[in-house]
Amino acid sequence: MRADPGFDLFLGIDWSGAKGGRTKGIQVAAAGPGEVLPRLIANPYRAHGIWSRPDVLAYLIAEIDRGRRVLAGFDFAFCYAFEDEGAYFPGLPGGPHAPEAVWALVELAGQDDPELYGAALYKRADLPYRDYFMAPGWRGEKYRYRQRLAEQAAAFVTTPHPVFKCIGAANVGTGSLAGMRLLHRLRGRDRDIRIWPFDPAPGGELTVVEIFPRLYYKLAGGNPRAWGDRHNLGAVCRHFGVSFGEIPAIRTEDEADALISATALRALAADSALWRQARRAGAAKEGWIFGAV
Repeated sequence: MRADPGFDLFLGIDWSGAKGGRTKGIQVAAAGPGEVLPRLIANPYRAHGIWSRPDVLAYLIAEIDRGRRVLAGFDFAFCYAFEDEGAYFPGLPGGPHAPEAVWALVELAGQDDPELYGAALYKRADLPYRDYFMAPGWRGEKYRYRQRLAEQAAAFVTTPHPVFKCIGAANVGTGSLAGMRLLHRLRGRDRDIRIWPFDPAPGGELTVVEIFPRLYYKLAGGNPRAWGDRHNLGAVCRHFGVSFGEIPAIRTEDEADALISATALRALAADSALWRQARRAGAAKEGWIFGAV
C-alpha cells in the first residue's frame, strides 16, 4: 500500500554531539519531490558554511516558514531503551517515564551549555543519571548493554551502539543527548510539528524521524563502508528512484550518509507500511528507526 504524505522537502541530516559551535560532523542533504539527486547544502547563516546544531534548528523553522512541508531525518536515537526494564533508568525513584520527560530532563541538565551540547546529563556529579552511562573516564555502576527494540529490528545491518554509551568514535550517546535537546525545542514550539513515532501520523508543517544511514545502504544492496565510491553511491541512489544528477565529490562519510538518507527518505516516505511501524511494541516509549521493519 502506497501513501502520499505530500512533503515538499526531504532532509537527510547526519548529526553530531561534539562540543563546540562549528560541528563539521553535521551534514545536510536536501531533496525535492521527483527523481533528481539530492544536494548537499552548506550552512546558509555562516560564511564558513559549517553547521551548528542551533543553525540546523533555525533552518528547519525557516523552511516551514516558507510554507514548505518538510520531512527531516536525524541520525540519532530519539530516546532510550525502556521495554527491557520497564524504565529508562531502572531503580531510580521518580525517573522519567515518557520520551518528552527524558528530553526535558536533558534540556534542564544542560541548560547552561551552549550549542545544544547534551553531555551534562552524564558529566554532572550532582545528578543520579551518570551511573547509567559509559563515558570518558568511567563506566557507571548501573551501565548495561541495553538495546531498544528498533535496534534489534535493524540488527541484520549493524546494530547501533547502546544509547547510554558515550565514548568511542562509533558511539551514538553524545549525539543523541544533543538531539534530545533539539527535540525538546521543537516540541516547545507552537507549530504543527510531528515527532514520529511519538506522533504516529506524518504531516503538518514538519515531520521529524530517526534515521540509520547504514540501513538504507543495506536495503539498496550497497556497501556503507565504500562511502567514497561514486559507483556504490550511485547504485544506492538509483535503487531509491534517482534518475537525474551526478554524484558529487564526497569528502567525508558524513556527507555520504546525509546524501543517501535524503534519497532514501524521499522514496520510503510513500510507503504507508513504514509509517505504521509507529504501532510496534516499544515505539511509543523508545522511538523507532524509519525504514526498520
